[in-house]
Amino acid sequence: MIRTILIDDEPLARDIVKFYLSDHAEIEVVAECSDGFEGLKAITQYKPDLIFLDIQMPKISGFEMLELVEDKPAVIFTTAFDEYAIKAFEVNAVDYLLKPIDKSRFDAAIKKLPNKLNKTENTEAVLDAAALSPAQNNRVVVKKDGVIKIIPVADINYLEADDDYVKLSTVEGSFYKNKTMAYFEQTLDAAQFIRIHRSYIINLAQVTKIELKEKDSYVVLLKSDIWLPVSKTGYVKLKAALGL
Repeated sequence: MIRTILIDDEPLARDIVKFYLSDHAEIEVVAECSDGFEGLKAITQYKPDLIFLDIQMPKISGFEMLELVEDKPAVIFTTAFDEYAIKAFEVNAVDYLLKPIDKSRFDAAIKKLPNKLNKTENTEAVLDAAALSPAQNNRVVVKKDGVIKIIPVADINYLEADDDYVKLSTVEGSFYKNKTMAYFEQTLDAAQFIRIHRSYIINLAQVTKIELKEKDSYVVLLKSDIWLPVSKTGYVKLKAALGL
């Protein structure tokens, strides 16, 4: 049996998927969820093989929820038209169903399942592509001590590379995201965030002072009273961004 979870804030949409699944006895629905918070909890509890995931949901989007899942199941996205989402799906060959969902299209997606189960690399590529959407890149969703936290990017003082994670330093403390510095350099607004060093990206609004530490070696002081190193390349980018 293929264990699946339906995650959609529209009860009618979940009912349609369940009705279509009645023709596929090999798939068992083990849970239904109406938002991303419930979805994340259910995935952790049931460890499904497959999820049907709506993208546009209240609280957190389907993409943001999926970023927080450590062992990602196979995913069939269900969505109304979204330019960034469709482009991401088509480029990375992850299946999706446009609402209202057509039965023949649904059955075609199910036929592809044997080739999609236990393959998460395409899902990761979709998440990276979708992060370029304006709706996605104005906040960062993290999980700390089992609690989901939504951080507006304006609240981030700086980001620091930390092994396989990136540490986000904010006014409320530090949070960790399982992404790369390159990911944040690409997705954060370049007019607001500058990579000053291989290990640091700073919020320009936090800069109070730049000082020469040694010959050709600079440091920057942030409003949070933190000094950070600035590489030669970072110094050039920082001067340009500040109009110096």
